[in-house]
Amino acid sequence: MGYALFFRLSHTPAEELVRITTTRALAQGWRVVIRGRDISALDRLDEALWRDPADGFLPHGLSGGPHDAAQPVLLTLGSERPNGAHALITLEGAEVSPEEIAELERVWIVFDGNDDLALQVARSQWRALTGAGAEAEFWSEASGQWRKEADNRKS
Repeated sequence: MGYALFFRLSHTPAEELVRITTTRALAQGWRVVIRGRDISALDRLDEALWRDPADGFLPHGLSGGPHDAAQPVLLTLGSERPNGAHALITLEGAEVSPEEIAELERVWIVFDGNDDLALQVARSQWRALTGAGAEAEFWSEASGQWRKEADNRKS
């Protein structure tokens, strides 16, 4: 059974956190789906992930192509996971269910902590998911360093 990690961004760009978490997930042998709510934001993320990072290439693709099932990392607007993902990253308040959290190894819920609406959506997701029995941690970098703000994990 997996759990969710909420990440309230204040200083780190979403692209950087996505690259870090995705790289770690791939190192675990997990496939990843990145779910957003806006195609232009996913296009920007796609471009950012294609740029030549200092630490190497991050294999990925946008959903809707002929090779979705073969992608180690798939960016999508939908709830499907055609690549057999073990992990999910949600952006911009994209929905995730308690059932998905339970069946995946890990779920990262990433949001802009400087945006009041994004913060309200994340808090609502926290209440709904933990209220339905999903285990979760809430991390914030508002102080300049990552700190765990809340944890309802049983183990």
